[in-house]
Amino acid sequence: MLSRRGVMRGAGSLALTLGAGAHAQAPQPTTRPSFEVPPGACDCHVHIIGDPKGYPMDPARVYTPPGASVDALTSLQHALRFDRVVVVQPSIYGTDNRCTLDAVRELGPRARGIAVIDDNVSDRELDAMQRVGIRGVRLNLETTGQADPAAAREKFWAAAARISGRDWHIQCYTRLPVIEALKDEFGALPVPVVLDHFGGAQAAGGQPSFSTLLRLLRTGVVYVKISAVYRISKQPGYADAAPLARALIEARPDRILWGTDWPHTGRVPGRGIEDVTPFTPIDDGMTLNLLASWAPDAALRRQILVDNPARLYQF
Repeated sequence: MLSRRGVMRGAGSLALTLGAGAHAQAPQPTTRPSFEVPPGACDCHVHIIGDPKGYPMDPARVYTPPGASVDALTSLQHALRFDRVVVVQPSIYGTDNRCTLDAVRELGPRARGIAVIDDNVSDRELDAMQRVGIRGVRLNLETTGQADPAAAREKFWAAAARISGRDWHIQCYTRLPVIEALKDEFGALPVPVVLDHFGGAQAAGGQPSFSTLLRLLRTGVVYVKISAVYRISKQPGYADAAPLARALIEARPDRILWGTDWPHTGRVPGRGIEDVTPFTPIDDGMTLNLLASWAPDAALRRQILVDNPARLYQF
């Protein structure tokens, strides 16, 4: 594992490639961690947004974010006292994984990646991704508004067929009704499934399908990321998300992952892709400190921040 000082030295070159102006635009935490972050802690969900001159965005994207460089990510990690990170392919790049791969390559052994693929990606390309540090593929159904269970089922099985035998997993961002409809599929898939952002649950409540998510978790069929709490709660301080987080952790602590969702991208109603949509100004230090109330025991936090990601992402 690289030292934090070594990480700071090692990330600069790609930051230049990804755009020097990105650092000032990407959010940085203003609150310090309130607990002792264990060595080897992993942020399991971040994105890198490169200079569009070198990394053009997909014309079919639904929003256009500013830049978020490896240098800015390194500053975030230093502030949160994290040693490891998982770079997730954002929807804006479609299946062009060059930006994500370059970021993982530059960050080195402390980083892993999640790619987005289609039928045009060859097995040789998948092998090359494996060598760089890719450990899974993402199905981002929610960002593009795909809520049809039949279409989701087809995508899951197609992805599983492509990565079967590679010790990878499928990571999916979707909503609870889709998870409910596919509950019998997840256990049959030949690869693990990771569900983003509380499995799409909303803190406002009234979600019968949340019990299905808990059952899938208890039986070890899925992993769940307690990430992007700002996406599931509208309350100041996200107090209404605490019951969901605690229920998920209690159900199966060895299947829980944590992530910032930095730099907090997303579409805004009324903005077209020709408009740059600012990042949501989230204080990731404050959201990290919520974990201390959701998981008060230091050993449990170590399991979530260190042990679970080390096993799943093969650190």
